[in-house]
Amino acid sequence: MMPTLSPNTQAILLLTAPLIAGRGTSSSELLTPGEYKRLARLLRELQRQPADLVSPDATALLRDCQPVIDASRLQRLLGRGFLLSQVIERWQARAIWVVSRADAQYPQGLKTRLREDAPAILYGCGDMGLLEPGGFAVVGSRNVNESLIDYTMAVGRLAARAGRTLVSGGARGIDQAAMRGALEAGGKVCGILADSLEKTSMNREHRNLLLEGQLVLISPYDPSAGFNVGNAMQRNKLIYALADASLVVSSDVNKGGTWAGATEQLDKLKFVPVYVRSTGEPSPGLDALRSKGALPWPNPQDIDTFQLVFNAPAPTPSQPLQPGLALNPADTATSIAPSMPSVAEPPVTTEAQGESAPPAAEAPLCKPVDAIPAPAVLVSSTPELLLEPPHKMALRLTCHH
Repeated sequence: MMPTLSPNTQAILLLTAPLIAGRGTSSSELLTPGEYKRLARLLRELQRQPADLVSPDATALLRDCQPVIDASRLQRLLGRGFLLSQVIERWQARAIWVVSRADAQYPQGLKTRLREDAPAILYGCGDMGLLEPGGFAVVGSRNVNESLIDYTMAVGRLAARAGRTLVSGGARGIDQAAMRGALEAGGKVCGILADSLEKTSMNREHRNLLLEGQLVLISPYDPSAGFNVGNAMQRNKLIYALADASLVVSSDVNKGGTWAGATEQLDKLKFVPVYVRSTGEPSPGLDALRSKGALPWPNPQDIDTFQLVFNAPAPTPSQPLQPGLALNPADTATSIAPSMPSVAEPPVTTEAQGESAPPAAEAPLCKPVDAIPAPAVLVSSTPELLLEPPHKMALRLTCHH
């Protein structure tokens, strides 16, 4: 069942989302992540919520926000209710759901680790439950040879047999190989996309996997957004934040999204242990990551030895990771939590109180099946801001490998 679009989430969409219905253009006045963070902090201080900005008596609150965001700019953004109703209808017809940090359904891993730097809005398609259990992240370069593809698919299959959700970025090359290996072995997969969520989720090769709860696709960017290098870099931290351990199969040195994400994890965020491939062809990029504290991948061949890779602590500033070290329960909070600004711990329901050149066409994750029409849902066709929730979907389909 798709979650109901809460009043807070609708207000955040009006403030931050381009609301592209097909081939539209986004507003140049949208709040940037930094601007929205400042606004959210102010609302928290005022003990107000984003939804209060669209209430009938919001005039005084808009004036109170003037020191952070110009009130007239807020009014123009919040006046896009009719456009919002149109784009929500489009998303619901494609089974795309939307949650914000103000919602209880928002992934707690992102809230806990990223705090107020967690994306204000997440778009997705598929079972949201796959976002909660900590998974196994596999990342790497787009352009790799067939031997590395085979190697990565074997890792994905092992993760599936071990019951670990495979988390990756959905790009061609290593990302898709890991996801495909896990899916073909019957495992669960979370793909965190930097672009084209709508197109990817509507791909007929993915629909059965999404509807059967084997695959979930999410993105912090508009479902119709195209490829953007900056977006691809920024989404990397989400991959690590939703995982309990990670493996870098291939990487360049000092360039590329894989390098940027892994070094950010090792040097700054320190959410999870970072392993690097330790067999096969040499890689200067992987050697450089090891010098920063990454662990050599122990090449587990069965479920029991694979589970041991989750016992290593996340990297710390003073001590590089050592293979086989077990987590001390008393140190868990300090070893896994990132260095973040000191802010109040957010409750799960209230945003105001809780804040803190394009790639080639991607290969399908499984072999083709019959085309599946988008599920029919009922939505409001009126320009009012608050819309009725969609009906439950009960589609039972099977993916043929």
